[in-house]
This record gives sequence, C-alpha cells and structure tokens, in this order.
Amino acid sequence: MKERPSFPVRLDFLGKPPKSSRLIPASVHKTLIQVMAPPGKLMLQGEGMNSTAVRMNMVHKLSRQGITDPLVLSAMRTIERHRFVDSAFINQAYEDTSLPIGLGQTISKPGVVSRMLELLRNGAPGRLGRVLEIGTGCGYQAAVLSHLAQEVYSIERLRGLHEKARENLRYLRLMNLHLLLADGMVGYAKGAPYAAIIAAAGGECIPQAWVDQLAVGGRLVAPVSAGTTASGQQTLVVIDKTPHGLRQTVLEAVHFVPLKSGVA
Repeated sequence: MKERPSFPVRLDFLGKPPKSSRLIPASVHKTLIQVMAPPGKLMLQGEGMNSTAVRMNMVHKLSRQGITDPLVLSAMRTIERHRFVDSAFINQAYEDTSLPIGLGQTISKPGVVSRMLELLRNGAPGRLGRVLEIGTGCGYQAAVLSHLAQEVYSIERLRGLHEKARENLRYLRLMNLHLLLADGMVGYAKGAPYAAIIAAAGGECIPQAWVDQLAVGGRLVAPVSAGTTASGQQTLVVIDKTPHGLRQTVLEAVHFVPLKSGVA
C-alpha cells in the first residue's frame, strides 16, 4: 500500500483527553446512575450511562442474528453507541433501531452496521488496509471501522454532522481515523486505492469514482435503489474488484438515507 497522503484531515484533539472513568463527553456533567428497569430495557438518570452490560447484551443479540466475525463483534463491544446519540434517545442506544441524529439523517441499526462490516471484511484474518467510508453521520460506524482497518477515511457532506462527528470522536483519540468534509459521491482519490469502501447512503447506482478508487482484490458494500419507484426501496449490494473485472452480489432489502452530491 502506498504511503498515506499528507492531507490535513487528521482529527485535532484539543486539551487533555478525559479520564478513563468518564463515560460521557466532557460537555455532560451529570452523575451517571443506572436504575432498575424491566428486562430488555434501560432506564437512566442523567445524560450518561454505564453501558457495559447492555452493550454486551447487544453483542449477544448480534451473534444470535448470525454475526460471526470475531473482530466485528469485538469492535461493536468496544465502541459505546450511547456516546453518538442525542440525549433524548439515550435509553434506546443499544436497541436494534435507527435513531435520528439531526439534519434528516440517522444512525444505523447495530444489526445493519455489523452486517455490512462483516460483509466488508469478508473473512479477513486481520485488520483491513485503508478503508473509505461514505457518510460519516454522527461518527459511530467510523469509530467501529477504526478497530477493523489500519486506516479509515470518512467523508461527510453536511457540515453540521461533520462537526458533530468530530466532537463525538474527539475523546477516543483514534489516530487512524480521518474525517473529511466533502462530496462523498466523488470519493477521495488522494487516499486510493482502498482495500474496502462502505457507504451509509444509497443512490440509483454505484458512483464510478468509488469503483475506480477500489483496489484490485478490494470490496465495496453499499445500498442501491432497487429501481426508480417512488417507494425508494433499496437493496444491499456487494462489489468485488477482481483481476478479471467486477463481480456484483445483490443481497437483502435495506433502508438508508438517499445518496446526494455536493457539500451543505
């Protein structure tokens, strides 16, 4: 793999990192108290949580749903999803549901995230090389990806979400994760070729730029509209770039926000 481009996209970490005992961003100062709740539910007092037990339960459910990749399960166990959702939805952070993150966007279901990441890894014995993510959103999937790849470039077209992701990720100090404010449809050629590309938004087709930037032997996983119907139905598509050409596999139906061009 060629040397990483010297582009100023590494996260800037200001000030000292929070103490390891802190479980929420520095802007939150309420005491963390987990209280009794019915089975399968988590009720919280304040804006944070001690999420270890519920996160483990989430990972067990993912395993029962068929996720078997040990690195994916480990990464899902490590990254605290509640750090990436708004306080109004924190009690739902470890449920298998998508949640709004502002600007008409959502954080994907844990089941969908783990499914796509397992497909992306395709049974690789260790970490992937350089990975491109289209659609940073709140930064959750990028954080998980940072445990699965040697280096991650994540593109977000909405400035508000780009800044939110920077803030959400700051405490993690993930030095192999780079955030870009840019048009995801054109990818990021300076970082190519990529061992893998993953998209969190779906269009009518896979942009040619993504295919061009994928390394031979690499894999692309993205939602694609199943047609031009008003329903906006999408399917999960896997593209493998082989020495003999592209091999496409169409999988299950999914629902993602639409893929758009430009920066806003």
